[in-house]
Amino acid sequence: MNIQIHQGLGQVGGNIIEISTETTRIILDIGRSPDREIRKHPPKVDGLFKNPSVDGLFITHYHDDHVGLVDRVHRSIPIYVGETAYRIMKISDAYKFKRLFKPAGFLVHRQSIKIGDITVTPFSCDHAAYDSYMLLCESGGEAILYTGDFRSHGRVGIDALLAELPRNPDILICEGTELYRPEHIARTELELEKQAAKLFIETKGPVFALQMPLNIERTVSLYNAARQSSRVFIEDAYMAQIAKAAGEEIVSPDKQSDVYAFLPSILRFPWYKGIKNKATKELIVSTPFVMCVRPLMHGYIRRLSRKISFEGGILLYSCRKGLKKSKSMQKFIAECEKRGLETVYLHTGGHADAKTLKRFVETVSPKALMPIHTRNPKEFERLVPGVRICNTSVNDKQKGYSEKYEL
Repeated sequence: MNIQIHQGLGQVGGNIIEISTETTRIILDIGRSPDREIRKHPPKVDGLFKNPSVDGLFITHYHDDHVGLVDRVHRSIPIYVGETAYRIMKISDAYKFKRLFKPAGFLVHRQSIKIGDITVTPFSCDHAAYDSYMLLCESGGEAILYTGDFRSHGRVGIDALLAELPRNPDILICEGTELYRPEHIARTELELEKQAAKLFIETKGPVFALQMPLNIERTVSLYNAARQSSRVFIEDAYMAQIAKAAGEEIVSPDKQSDVYAFLPSILRFPWYKGIKNKATKELIVSTPFVMCVRPLMHGYIRRLSRKISFEGGILLYSCRKGLKKSKSMQKFIAECEKRGLETVYLHTGGHADAKTLKRFVETVSPKALMPIHTRNPKEFERLVPGVRICNTSVNDKQKGYSEKYEL
């Protein structure tokens, strides 16, 4: 098998990986690059966007840096993704007015899919995106394992996954997002939940939470913290539909009596009509709550501050710090602070810390490791000195963002 990294080297995200044999070509992930320059001119992958000759596309999870270019893929190319992930994408893409693809099949843990002479086996993993997978590609006695994005500090952990993954693949294509801070130990999702509950109990005024609706596990953490602090949990209609798509066990105003949905003016969708528990003005005024909000709701916050006191209240910022650089986020936080809310940071990321990466690589024990999704690929050389590392140089942008490797 051959490996060609069309995009994703020397940067965090934008992964597009080609695995091929003499007769078969498949693509792993189809991400939108975080680099604005590259966004204008995405890589020209033969047979993917026009004149189709790619035999299959596999998507590890629904984050934009792994699936953002899927609407450009030629419609005749079979696409595979997790079933729950696809349901979530349907809601998200409808909200963005984006064309959604029709999958040829769904990824299921340890259920192999054969495309030509390449067999792809998904392995369910923990990430900040629900229903994420690692992908094992096998052909002619050779094996390539692609991690996608993963972590070990969620509720699922990593022990069961490590017990199931094959050993000694020829190549491990491994994410290394967190290698820019090798000494950092990630806070677990359960630790975050416990800290949030304590914070909510100590807070006298209203609690507003800034988090990404697609981070389902964070929704669960904040809901549990709200329950422990005797507060109702309020989502906007879009977030409620995302939670509903994730499954019956996930926080939803249609399932839990202490979960409610509201409709800010920025949402003009029919989804709100079918929601069971609606957050009325009377409820919001009279009941202690944790309300999930997003940057475009600054107008809603301004209007709400005229109806209830924000004194002693907080804005819990539970997103990556980099999002604070956006103008919409800065405007929203400024509006909240102007109305009397104190901004408190409480977050944990979706990527494996260096300690987890070391354990993962040493357990899987690949013959060679290919770093991706990192600006610090050389850190792998220090982290796992006994493993052969390839492609540690940050790609020269003039070379087309591509690197080819033959097993």
